[in-house]
Amino acid sequence: MSPSPARVFAELNAARPPGAASRVMGRAVVLGGSVAGLLAARVLSDHAESVVVIDRDDVQAAGERPGVPQGTQLHALLPGGLFQLEHLFPGFRDQALAEGAVEAPPAARRNYLDGRLKVVVPDDADSLAGSRPLLEGLIRRQVLRLPNVRAVTARATGLVFDGGATVGVHVDADGVPGVESGDLVVDAMGRSSRLSEWLEHAGWDRPVTRRMTVHLNYATALFRRRESKPDPAIVLALHSPRMSSDVAGAAFFAVEDGRWMAMMAGYGDNRPGRTAGDFVRRLREQFPPEFGEVAGNEMLGDVRTYRHADSRRRDYHALRRFPAGLVSVGDAVASFNPVYGQGMTAAALHAACLSAYLRSGPDLRAPARGFFGLQKVVVDAAWSMSTSADLALPHVAGPYPRGYRLSGWVSRQIVTATITDVAVARRFNAVVSMREHPRSLATPGVLLGALRANRRAR
Repeated sequence: MSPSPARVFAELNAARPPGAASRVMGRAVVLGGSVAGLLAARVLSDHAESVVVIDRDDVQAAGERPGVPQGTQLHALLPGGLFQLEHLFPGFRDQALAEGAVEAPPAARRNYLDGRLKVVVPDDADSLAGSRPLLEGLIRRQVLRLPNVRAVTARATGLVFDGGATVGVHVDADGVPGVESGDLVVDAMGRSSRLSEWLEHAGWDRPVTRRMTVHLNYATALFRRRESKPDPAIVLALHSPRMSSDVAGAAFFAVEDGRWMAMMAGYGDNRPGRTAGDFVRRLREQFPPEFGEVAGNEMLGDVRTYRHADSRRRDYHALRRFPAGLVSVGDAVASFNPVYGQGMTAAALHAACLSAYLRSGPDLRAPARGFFGLQKVVVDAAWSMSTSADLALPHVAGPYPRGYRLSGWVSRQIVTATITDVAVARRFNAVVSMREHPRSLATPGVLLGALRANRRAR
């Protein structure tokens, strides 16, 4: 009998020291050098004699990467993701702080819902605030420092098969074709992954791709920060769909180099301000006073915008025919509405799934169904959280899962209760930060606690 999703989640998030390396393969190939690919390479370094990371960009270059257009936008590293990174890279938190990341314990974070300040959970897990280039750069250096990992700047053009197994990747390096062979190939090519097309072209089944159109528009701007130890360091403010606002939410984080990074998001025809004046005006007029204080500082550079058309997932776990020696991770499998900040943490949990699978002593000559079974638990959890919130948006037309009206009502009761009730907020935060499975909220005790809290608040 397979373990329950809640148990799988608990085991992936269990505190444990890194184990000794156990080589189960000769060579592994990772397609994509973003966060998901780098974390997969870190796990593979414990189980492969050598690991090669292939990316169109120079993976070793510092700063923003051209292949990550959303890299300039605000990114959140949830407590669940920070836990996983600390496991993979002991001392990661301290190194990030040394390079300019900002500590964000619960007391230094503020959350607003419809203008109401939510309760602070005293013993909630810590967060780190920093830009994506800083966090991704630190991960990149840690991985490429490993003696059995190297990076290749090239474009992957297809897979190499031998019977029912994937045995390598066709690459193009500045017009020079070649092959990178491997006992395991990891697709970490992001939302635009071409793995589905490659499989279909080679006669394999193509996975079903599910989409939820959200038409999210978001914009990010940097402001000068005077405080060396800001309090608060992270502020988030969301507007529920019933609020008459042209902006769905905003956030600002203290990041490295004495800067504030502020973001606004809107849906459909509601677009956050693209000009400096409009961006500052909306922060001041539509959000709590802290946002106006940040907007009163000098803006550094231009407002950077990005559009996220849909959330999507590719159901590799459901394929009856799938080659051995091949897995997919990160946004290549599932990407979500970025408002919820799940991306980096989901990628870290996919790496945890890969680690658990390889430690189980799998037969690499067979399809990696054990890995995809673990990964499905993580994807289902993140997908259910993000899409259930997206379905409440007036412009989203489904598809609605069975029982959505009841589950939507329950969700609204719990979210509202997090404004005033510590116990409900603590349980909710553990789920949102991907440290516990969403089913931990679906209990009579949590719902009754939420109803009581809401009655007291009224």
